[in-house]
Parts: sequence; C-alpha cells; structure tokens
Amino acid sequence: MEIRELRAFVAVAEERGLSAAARKLHVSQSALSQTVQSLERQLGVQLLVRNRTGSSTTDAGDVLVREARGLIEHHDRATAAVAAAGAVESQATARLIRIGAPLELPPDRLPTALGQLAVVYPDTRVTVVHSSSASQLDAVRAGELDVGLVRDRPNNPLLDAVLAVRESMGVILAAVRAEEIGDPSGVPLQKLVGLHWMGFARSDSPAWHDQVTATLRAHGIAVDNQPDDDRPVTAEVKLGGIGTGKAFGFASPSWAQALPEGLVWYPLADNPIVRRTWAIWQAAARHRDIAALIDILDISGR
Repeated sequence: MEIRELRAFVAVAEERGLSAAARKLHVSQSALSQTVQSLERQLGVQLLVRNRTGSSTTDAGDVLVREARGLIEHHDRATAAVAAAGAVESQATARLIRIGAPLELPPDRLPTALGQLAVVYPDTRVTVVHSSSASQLDAVRAGELDVGLVRDRPNNPLLDAVLAVRESMGVILAAVRAEEIGDPSGVPLQKLVGLHWMGFARSDSPAWHDQVTATLRAHGIAVDNQPDDDRPVTAEVKLGGIGTGKAFGFASPSWAQALPEGLVWYPLADNPIVRRTWAIWQAAARHRDIAALIDILDISGR
C-alpha cells in the first residue's frame, strides 16, 4: 500500500463519502473509487459500505483508518526529519519558492498544498504572484518563478509539468435567463446559443482559449468580441456582463456558493468543457522542497 492510497482512504472515511472526499482531494470520484477498490483487492477485505447517502467504513475499514493515520503521521514525521538532516541549505537562510497562480484557481487548492509542504519543509518560505498563464510560462523559463500554475501544458523539453487541477466547468447565468433554459441536472451547451460568452483574452492561455472556442462553435455558439489585450477579465466584469441576461460565463463548482444575488450556477450536461491547470517548473531544478511541492500538487497518479 502507498501513503497516497492511505491518505485517500482516510479522506473518504472522514468525509463519509466518495463525492465529498474527491472534492477535498481535487480528484475525480472515479479515480478515488479505483483507489479504494485497489486497497480492498490488496487487503482481501471490504472497506466501505456504499449507500444512497454516502459511504461508511466496515469493521476492517475502521481498523485501516486507525492504523493509516498512525502510518501517515509517522511518514510525515520521518520525511521531515530526513529532509532536515540532509538539507544543503543552512537553517539560518530559509529558501524561497516563488509560485505563479492564475485567476479562478479553486480557493483551497494552493493553501492546502502549501500547508502540506510546510509540514515537511517548515523553513521554506513561499510567495505567490497572480498572473496569466503566458506570463507565468515566460517567468518560469527566465528563472523568475520556481513553479507556475498554468492552463496550457508547455511543449518545451526544458520544462516539466504535472496535472494539478481538473475541473468540470459549469455555467453562470442571470436568474431570469436560467428560468428559461436552466436544468439542475445539467444545461446542454446548445441552449446557450444566442448568448454572449464572457470569455478571456486568447493571449492569456492560447491553447485553452482555442479549446473552449472550438467546443462552443461545435455547438452552434458564436464567439465574437472577445478581449484582445493582456488585461485579465476580472470577476466584476464577468459577473456584470452576465447580470444583463444577455451573456453567460463558465466557472468551476466552487463559484456556486459565492455568487451575488440574481446569478445562478448550473453544471453543464455531459461535461463538455473540462479545465486543466498544470504545475510547471524547470526540468533542471534539483531543490527537494520544489520536488515535494510538485508531488503534492500532482493529481495524475491519484
């Protein structure tokens, strides 16, 4: 059994369900289910009892949760001790990791990752700068950022990348418009025909922009009058346009709890638009705290 599998199972037990645990861990529910099934195969016992309201642990699952917590605590403590004993950097001179982040990152994703990093590398300081994916890419290449969180995976042998966030996008609509086309089970993308997309500048994330516009056009939605400069489309601008009832915007599920009165969030039927955020860094980097952060951010193996 791997530590990451044990962490995942403990999260399922604590959240009492795969769906809530998947949101907490920023992984898909199917991937988390496969992890639990893998543990059950390895141990030869049933660990969870699934029902309509969630999941509960069996007696064997209770034992695994108790033992897993001890193993995870021991693993983290041992990792921190080894890192401290073998650190090249002087304790008197704390290292600094410079991180770039885009707008609309899930609010708890980076704070959670940095909290886990602090357990293992308490002397490493972190600064976070918000900027576009394109700007971050240039900064990582120039050595001005150590880690970037970008929406376009770079095709550059000098840079490495791992998948850090995967989000099935929903749609924000004015409540009056949602009454006409809204469906709690999921709004078909073609129902947005005739509305204006409150998008973002292509110069921000060219590949992601092209992916979204191609999907919209394939569903008969015209894409016009998009921002053509490097200025970010702020939440105020985006929500203001949607509030007119003549536009829509895409957003992850985390927006559903923080919308102003008069706006609503709906999932999109069949998940036609999935936003991916990649953690990128220089392939030649050899700092162990950066490697630890990348390992924490990497969701591809979960």
